[in-house]
Amino acid sequence: MNTRPTRSAARRAPADTPDRFASTAPPYRVEDPEEPIDPRTVRSALELATRAPSVHNSQPWRWRVGRRTIHLHPDLRRWLPVTDTEGRDIGLSCGAALHHLTVALGALGLTTRVHRLPNPTEPDHFAAVELGAGPPADTDLADADLADADLADAIVHRRTDRRRYTDWEVPDAFVTELVARAADHGALLRPVTDPAARRRLVRAIEEAGRTQEATEGYRTETALWSGAGTGTDGVPAGNLLADPVGTGDGTARRFAPGQLDQPADGTDGALLLVLGTTSDDALSWLRAGEAMSAVLLHATRLGLAGCPLSQPLEVPGTRIAVRDEILGGTLVPQLVLRIGWAPSGPPLPATPRRPVEDVVETTAD
Repeated sequence: MNTRPTRSAARRAPADTPDRFASTAPPYRVEDPEEPIDPRTVRSALELATRAPSVHNSQPWRWRVGRRTIHLHPDLRRWLPVTDTEGRDIGLSCGAALHHLTVALGALGLTTRVHRLPNPTEPDHFAAVELGAGPPADTDLADADLADADLADAIVHRRTDRRRYTDWEVPDAFVTELVARAADHGALLRPVTDPAARRRLVRAIEEAGRTQEATEGYRTETALWSGAGTGTDGVPAGNLLADPVGTGDGTARRFAPGQLDQPADGTDGALLLVLGTTSDDALSWLRAGEAMSAVLLHATRLGLAGCPLSQPLEVPGTRIAVRDEILGGTLVPQLVLRIGWAPSGPPLPATPRRPVEDVVETTAD
């Protein structure tokens, strides 16, 4: 009998999601500046926004939708206090959802103006997004719509792939593009190409794992959010390694037992990159999450696999080690990314998502 503990929140069957972001309808246009945005358009965008990666697939966000605005708040009921003591992972997760939202709205023909942390008296008001009609007049509409549609399509194809990657190198030109996508969102992405630095980074990941495993409540919290076969949140067994310790090459977090097998021999050919910011506050976490989303979606467009690694930045000692020994004290590390070429075989299944109705409320603004 399965004795896996369950969360107090009731689970529902995941909402249907399209296999591909596509529409035969023309992009939505607002003619009257006072006209409210079509709620069907907003719902479509929010369905894609909720596909964003989040710590343990906890989906710690909630949205308030007005006539021409969308507001982002963290859902603190989904905070993982043992894993994420500072709330950094919530900020990163919500930042990724924010970027997914703006990509989806752009693909649907709307412009966005994002105000991050707009109200100093409400620290849990992460962003206010103003919605407008179409791209600016000097924008090539065809190019803009195609670029946004490509990224929106990447949203439904992106997976967090914890398997070892092949030994094919990521081309330098691709790395340059990924670094540029992070810079577009105010973050710096540093490839860790020196062998000694890579070994030190892997040791920091392993040290963080040992520290967390020895922390009271950590294993229970991780078990609550991983290993299930069905549900609307958490990391299901079908997306987890059967043996993360033996085959994870030092970078895989130990979740509940999974179903992904891979050969015990061989090494991970992934490129490790550290995403950093110049400051370390709530705004930096949010922007880093947006940059993470931009990098992972662009990697997906390039045919690359990706996996965000937050564990070494969740433990103060290893976070300092990454900052000083990998980044030379020049940046605050916010996340490590594994990027590379996925092994052959069928694509990974999509992880579940909560229905839009569970994460959205409508307001009259």
